[in-house]
Amino acid sequence: MDQILDAGKRIYDLAARLFPLNRSLTGDGVRKTIEIIDDYITASRSAEDKKDISNHFRIHEIPSGTSVFDWTVPKEWRIKEAYIEDEHGCRIIDMKKSNLHVLGYSIPVDRWVSLEELKKYVYTQPDQPDAVPYVTSYYKERFGFCMSARQLSTLGDGRYHMYIDSDLFDGNLTYADLVIPGTLAKEILITSYTCHPSMANNECSGPALLAELVRYVSSIKQRKYTYRFLLNPETIGSITYLYHNLKHLKKNLDAGIVLSCVGDDRDFSIVHSRYGNTLADKSLSLILKYCPHFTSYSFLERGSDERQYNAPGIDLPVVTFCRSKFGTYPEYHTSADNMDLVSPSGFQGSYDVMTKWIDSMEANEKYKMQVLCEPQLGKRGLYPTVSQKNSYDAIRAMTNFIAYADGRNDLFDICGIIDEPTENILPVIEKLKQSGLVSVQDSV
Repeated sequence: MDQILDAGKRIYDLAARLFPLNRSLTGDGVRKTIEIIDDYITASRSAEDKKDISNHFRIHEIPSGTSVFDWTVPKEWRIKEAYIEDEHGCRIIDMKKSNLHVLGYSIPVDRWVSLEELKKYVYTQPDQPDAVPYVTSYYKERFGFCMSARQLSTLGDGRYHMYIDSDLFDGNLTYADLVIPGTLAKEILITSYTCHPSMANNECSGPALLAELVRYVSSIKQRKYTYRFLLNPETIGSITYLYHNLKHLKKNLDAGIVLSCVGDDRDFSIVHSRYGNTLADKSLSLILKYCPHFTSYSFLERGSDERQYNAPGIDLPVVTFCRSKFGTYPEYHTSADNMDLVSPSGFQGSYDVMTKWIDSMEANEKYKMQVLCEPQLGKRGLYPTVSQKNSYDAIRAMTNFIAYADGRNDLFDICGIIDEPTENILPVIEKLKQSGLVSVQDSV
């Protein structure tokens, strides 16, 4: 029990380890992130299990220049140093203090400029004057810096030294997957992205929660589903993964969830698939229905990798799960998205949602009663033998489930009809199974 209650704290601590790393679409920051997560999920395993390569993330390196659908894998970016200093050698900003201070994918520069010219290369967020914005330029070569609007306004006339020691070269894009087999070839995909630098909710939260969910799924002794966990840079990473795995996913994927911005204490959110009619939509919506402050977003408000999985011709059953949805909270894509924004309780809430969803997916079948007409529950010890006002209330969930267990409705259909959370119905199903009153019509 303590292990479950401590999940939020463990996820928070893992996110804190990931936070300082300078990630981008490519590079060693991505590789180090995957390494830390892989070490985390194997830490509690036996020495023998740690040696088994199937228990580790598989690392895939895709060369720069590789064509993936309509895209091309970009060059790898490596950066050693970036700063602006004044005429006295005082560093105004330094990426050693915050890796948000440099424009992502900046090319090298070593130039002295006036204040007026400097401002051409500095990005700020004027509506949030104390925040440093997160800015990138992946597909057009340029250089730049980021600072708060307030700091820029304090700079006096003079000359300033812009310095970036970086390199764009033919390297690799890195992604990693881990497959945990079940009794079925049918799969569940859980994925998050590893391409943003030091932002807690919009970057570190998803991979950290994913790592804990790997542990949770591994602890399920009799798994029905095969689980595919995936870490990749957003957009180009999922496109690359789909390019290499689309045939397999179209054949086997039953439902998938992208984890994004899952560490704060605000709303729970779902971003639906393109038509909002997949098993992923139905199942996660039902779990979230019983959470406080649940917000549902249509695919028109998309923004993460649900875009790629739902693209025309791809058409995979994938939704995105968030707390505060990306782009909707003020700290998004700024230095204010730090470890103070996320919390153990926020992570615990997301963990609880996802583990309820996993448990429900494992139990999801079309159930059918095995007796004609209403069953006599009393002789099976499932109904009070003394009838009194309100005695029916205690077993209403069971009798309502029985009413719709006709072989046509799956678990989520029934729970939606009778307005019960799945965690209330799972023990009901077990009791009915043990009594021989219900069976699985066919596998969902």
